[in-house]
Amino acid sequence: MYKIILLLDFAEEYSKSLLKGISKYSTENGPWTYCRMPLYYRETIGIKGILDWAKDWGAHGIIGQLYNDMDLKLILDSKIPVIAQDFKERFSELPNITGSYHEAGEMGAEYFLRKGFKNFAFYGFNDIVWSRERAEGFEKKINSVGSKVHYFEHRKSRSTDLWYYKSNSLSKWLISLPKPIALMTCDDNQGLHITEACKQNKIRIPEEVAVLGVDNDEMLCELSDPPLSSIGLDIEKGGYDTARLMEHMIQNGADQFYDIHVKPTQIITRQSTDIYATNDDHIASTLKYIHKNIEKNLQVDEVVKQVPLSRRSLEKRFHQITGYPIYKYIFNLRIEKFTQKLLETDQTVFEIALDLGLNDSKNIARQFKQIKGCNPIEYRKRYLAGK
Repeated sequence: MYKIILLLDFAEEYSKSLLKGISKYSTENGPWTYCRMPLYYRETIGIKGILDWAKDWGAHGIIGQLYNDMDLKLILDSKIPVIAQDFKERFSELPNITGSYHEAGEMGAEYFLRKGFKNFAFYGFNDIVWSRERAEGFEKKINSVGSKVHYFEHRKSRSTDLWYYKSNSLSKWLISLPKPIALMTCDDNQGLHITEACKQNKIRIPEEVAVLGVDNDEMLCELSDPPLSSIGLDIEKGGYDTARLMEHMIQNGADQFYDIHVKPTQIITRQSTDIYATNDDHIASTLKYIHKNIEKNLQVDEVVKQVPLSRRSLEKRFHQITGYPIYKYIFNLRIEKFTQKLLETDQTVFEIALDLGLNDSKNIARQFKQIKGCNPIEYRKRYLAGK
């Protein structure tokens, strides 16, 4: 039986999801036993105290959040396998539970570009790896289409500055931004700060500022007003892979390691980004109607009735602005909503189809396969297998 010390922030959803993956692996390959060590031990007894405790307990390994300035020689000399979560910066001498941060930033940028935005902003910290690299990925994609990214003190901010002590400068920054603007935050916590600040300053979300977070922490996303859209991460798979690496290091030596990369999976659209950016009032109202009624069996004829334009004129302007005919835009949005329900609920394909106002589940399954390359049941199994 392996004995593993867990030095994590057990209040965070990220850590909880990691633990689910770790637990799943140990259930399949264990049994393992765990010591959930309070995070404040980093400050009170330090790495020497943690290692001494590990030796007294007979621990086989440690998984935790470690400071980069800790005495790594003590860890390496101890020969105890240690896997570090890069909550500040990556380690070079230890394996990291890290992320495909650039990929997440690019995913956020592509999402906003598809929604027609021309103005972009990022809110985060320059001195934390997961925020900095998400910003770099976001900016790289935005720059590739000839646009620039507005930052809030991104090059010099500390985590304690961004909201609690800098709310006035944050408000001024939000007010000064060109509108409408697509704003990506480094995580859901900062996304919640933005929605709170916008509410205080009577800035409309998503009409003036569309806000996207990262982590898909459902409690934080639903606490936001309006609910916060977010990039989901395959954290449980990261936890599963972490446990597998720990077993490998225990069996083959603490120096036999590689990094664990937690990948972004999909964007969960909630009200904070549920809009298409355009200055054409007729198209804006058309899009608002489509998004509001997508969970009904929406038809193009119903959409045309919402604006004082002929069908031909509306279709032409709609295509010029969005790049899609109305029917195709509805189709794509319906598949996006269908996919979200498929991954977030245990409803059957038939039940999801009914939720979207559709009676023909076979038809939407066929349409889904055209986009995703497999049927909904296969897609769900593939996603769950990754966890």
